[in-house]
Amino acid sequence: MTDPVKFLRDTAPYINTHRGKTFVLALSGEAVDHANFTNIVHDIALLHSLGIKLVLVHGAKTQVEERLKNCAITAKFDQHTRITDNESMACVKDAVGSTRITIEAKLSTGAVNSPMHGARIQVVGGNLITAKPLGVKDGIDFHHTGEVRRIDQKNIQKQLDDGAIVLLSPIGYSPTGEAFNLDYEDIATHAAISVGAEKLIMFSADQGITDQQGNLIKMLSLNEVPGCLDNLNGEVALQRALMACYQACENSVSRGHIISHSHNGALIEELFTREGNGTLILKNGKDTIRQATIDDVGGLLELISPLEEQGALVKRSRELLETEISRFSIIEHAEGMLVGCAALYPFNGNDCNSDDSAELACVATHPDFLNQGVAGRLLEHIENLALQQGIKKLFVLTVKAGHWFKEKGFADARLDDLPTERQSLYNLQRNSHIFSKEL
Repeated sequence: MTDPVKFLRDTAPYINTHRGKTFVLALSGEAVDHANFTNIVHDIALLHSLGIKLVLVHGAKTQVEERLKNCAITAKFDQHTRITDNESMACVKDAVGSTRITIEAKLSTGAVNSPMHGARIQVVGGNLITAKPLGVKDGIDFHHTGEVRRIDQKNIQKQLDDGAIVLLSPIGYSPTGEAFNLDYEDIATHAAISVGAEKLIMFSADQGITDQQGNLIKMLSLNEVPGCLDNLNGEVALQRALMACYQACENSVSRGHIISHSHNGALIEELFTREGNGTLILKNGKDTIRQATIDDVGGLLELISPLEEQGALVKRSRELLETEISRFSIIEHAEGMLVGCAALYPFNGNDCNSDDSAELACVATHPDFLNQGVAGRLLEHIENLALQQGIKKLFVLTVKAGHWFKEKGFADARLDDLPTERQSLYNLQRNSHIFSKEL
């Protein structure tokens, strides 16, 4: 990290956003056995120290397979679902208990030379999952393999409010006193929905979802997920992780994440940097175009100030922005930051040039989102907004973006073409180029 001060400042908005929220983190048994697991625990402790409420769900498939092999028991599956007979269930209990102890021990670390020194994390678990048997399907008896019936939301929430990390293992209990082997992905999905989590974070052997060329897909909307699931044919673990996020986001969860369990710092990068580290699955689309509100003034100032300093935009004070905020439309990124803005100013004069015309102003894009179609989407939105208001002609004044506006259908115009009220405000020193477009 070349500039730790800048990094801390850049993460501050994310820290403020995440504080007090509930995240569900799901780790496979493979992730717990990985050499990077200690670093993941350190990152979990950091999230806890920042006031984030955490539910940690773990699997134990790797550990179960090892015990079955040691006991010379052949693992039985039907379409990737384990058939848990009495012999297998004994190995499941042993593996899950051992894995749980390993996680609790890691979370209890507090040595002076450890990143967790002073953390004092309380880990709470127990019979928080009510399960039911999977039963007999197509003539196959799954014995002690079960599925989630209910999550004890009330007790989990109480423990979270008391500052504990809740640890959920892949075993559930029936009202008749039986124990069932469960999929940890299924637990994670039910838990995230039940506690109203803000995020479900699935750790995977892969960095995330990739396209046909092998490039990481940074962001997916819900309607894109089914196609991705089809493309993951044969990649069972990744399919399950994506399906867990999909089902959670179809309900009350705002965001799902798939990140690597082998990449040191993946969790921190995904949650506290704009670039992220894995694949983000969004409940409500990738970004939003909306009318700006008074709460957006600070973000607008941050967005347009660099362009004002470069002379590309006319300087606007906070007071002026607050007065004219209803004129602005913005694009809000999925993670909450403003990435673009534009304003529409209808003319109200009495001369012929004022009839049914307006000025498009303050078109700006965040530098990290240039050449991604932000300004084009805003222009389309503003044009539709103008048509709804009966406006048939747009004017724009610019000193640097003339070619772009011409590409978007604007034509050269003269000062005399502007309404009288706007002519009187024209700044001769800026010598802005004037363009117009018939809608």
